[in-house]
Amino acid sequence: MGSRWPVADPDVLRPYDQLATQVMPAIKDAPLVKPRPGETGEQEVAAPAQAPSIAKSSGRMAIASLISRITGFAWKLLLVAAIGAKVENDSFNVANTMPNIIFELLMGGVLSSLVVPLLVRSQDDKDGGEAYTQRLVTVAGTLLVVGTAIAVFAAPLITKLYVDDKGQANPDLVTAFAYLLLPQIFFYGVFALLSAILNAKHIFGPTAWAPVINNLVVIFTILVVWIMPGDISTNPVSITDPKVLTLGLGVTAGIVAQSVLLIPPLLRSGFKPKWRWGIDKRMKEFGGLALWTVGYVAVSQVGYTITTRVLTSGSEGGVTAYSNAWLLFQLPYGVIGVSLLTAIMPRMSRAAADGDHKKLIGDLSYASRISTVTLLPISAVMTVVGGSVGIALFTLGKGRIEDATRLGEALAISAFALLPYALVMLQMRVFYAMKDARTPVLIMIVMTVVKVPLLYLCPALLSPDNIVLGVMMVNGLTFVVGAILGQVWLWVTLGNLRSKRVLGVILFTVVASVLGVGAAWLAGQVVPDSFGPTFHAWVKLLLQTIVGIVVSFGVLMALKVEELKPATARITRLIKRR
Repeated sequence: MGSRWPVADPDVLRPYDQLATQVMPAIKDAPLVKPRPGETGEQEVAAPAQAPSIAKSSGRMAIASLISRITGFAWKLLLVAAIGAKVENDSFNVANTMPNIIFELLMGGVLSSLVVPLLVRSQDDKDGGEAYTQRLVTVAGTLLVVGTAIAVFAAPLITKLYVDDKGQANPDLVTAFAYLLLPQIFFYGVFALLSAILNAKHIFGPTAWAPVINNLVVIFTILVVWIMPGDISTNPVSITDPKVLTLGLGVTAGIVAQSVLLIPPLLRSGFKPKWRWGIDKRMKEFGGLALWTVGYVAVSQVGYTITTRVLTSGSEGGVTAYSNAWLLFQLPYGVIGVSLLTAIMPRMSRAAADGDHKKLIGDLSYASRISTVTLLPISAVMTVVGGSVGIALFTLGKGRIEDATRLGEALAISAFALLPYALVMLQMRVFYAMKDARTPVLIMIVMTVVKVPLLYLCPALLSPDNIVLGVMMVNGLTFVVGAILGQVWLWVTLGNLRSKRVLGVILFTVVASVLGVGAAWLAGQVVPDSFGPTFHAWVKLLLQTIVGIVVSFGVLMALKVEELKPATARITRLIKRR
């Protein structure tokens, strides 16, 4: 059964990248690399006949996710170059996050966690589930239209919720962008709903590649804004400002294109659109789970709302620095973590459905160790190269050295949380696999209770320029708390989680990562200061990244850490093909 899992980001719901990740297919039969005999308590069986095609499908989806994230990051870079990293960019970022948040509160979490399994089960109906699907589209579409209309009307009130009037933000500019961007809510819903229907039919390609088209539309829009004369006016603010209008409508057009592209493959799949009213009894069955899922998203947004208000109370550009640093922070998980772990998620779901806790624990342990050996060395190197990343990438056009440096420092400070973040996302999947939608909400409440007071300490203890650094540190600590709490909760629920083996892998990986960081730092010392700031940053970034990664993974290979074999095997196959 193809499944999509609620992995709502506790801080920022990335409008393009997260949706691109969520629609990756759940591989039906096997992980990317088979666990060692006895790892999950299974007897070794022959690989199914379709295994090669399944592996090829997984690779294609990973490529689509990678390209989506690269193009999504590219338009963020271009936006800084086109309008700078000050209040204009802050205002756009706040407004551009609103549609995704409201969509998630309306039905995004429900669609991503509960609808696909029900669609699959409805295929056993006499009509192949067509009536149930039509009813779902009717009800969801109506809710989206009403919710979008209310949100657009309430744009000024939503702005007041997220923007602190006493800070350096520009509420009027946020509201102007919000009027143009909030219609995206409807099209986010259409995209998620059509993706769910296609995934239930095991059609994954269009949903994986549609976000790439979206990003290309946005890139074109920003290039147009870049060459337009003048700057965005902040006093007075007008929604008819040519650059505001072009940017707002162009970004919304990207979401529209992303949604419309799914209609032809949906029609080719045999689905017949038809308005069909009424509440199916199966919708009532998951009503309680749906409410818990919405609760999870709602609690996570409390943390995000306060994060935004704290950031807008500091120096101009804080929201932009946070947004871009957060996007860079998530990139390794989205490209490496998701592609490696996607295949193991259905196994955990199947084990939970069968009540096979031994197998479920084995898969959880295996996924945790893969996450450790692939992400921990990268997070360590990010700590060293963070400053260079900011200057190298964000000094194009109107980007300033000071703003780029602050962004890079924010990335470096938060890098330690990459592995805890991945573990939290994995633990949430395990709970949902066990049909436990309540525990993720309770964990999110604890994380938010820890996070909020620390956020309010940032403006009290730090200068306005450094508030974003404090916020990123608080985010990292929150994920550490969440990972520990989730592990304890799973231990109480499932018993022995094979934690000793996970801790052993973590210890070996920490040693390798420390050596990699040391080598990267030494490599950075040989780069002469006589280079210009941007060129100096690029040289340090490339040199330190290569040295740090090679040394870290080289040590892991020398230590013969078995969990590294999935990555090395894939790289070896790619080299042999060439």
